[in-house]
Amino acid sequence: MKKILIVDDEPNIVMSLEYAFKKQQFEVFIARDGSEALEILQHQTPDVVLLDIMMPNVDGYQTLTHIKKNDSLQHTKVVFLTAKNKASDIEKGLQLGADKYLTKPFSVKKIISEILELVT
Repeated sequence: MKKILIVDDEPNIVMSLEYAFKKQQFEVFIARDGSEALEILQHQTPDVVLLDIMMPNVDGYQTLTHIKKNDSLQHTKVVFLTAKNKASDIEKGLQLGADKYLTKPFSVKKIISEILELVT
């Protein structure tokens, strides 16, 4: 079973993505911000982290940097899902090591297909 960690501080987004990924037979973990995500990542090694950028406490950029420094997460894919859609934001996210950069608003169907493409 594939594992995904959804990191977002917007409950409606988390609920719709959690439901959609469970229907795709993923084991789903949820974090409301980067610090919660980093706690989960101490005990879980998901196949993919779906990560917002603008969150309280630890933002997505900081979270990605921690993930990339952790040898036990070297095979974990990171996908940004964010409202930050300027070319400079996208470039920064990819330079930091994100595998994909998707923007809000989004289609759940498209997110599912993008993630499945990464992990299968």
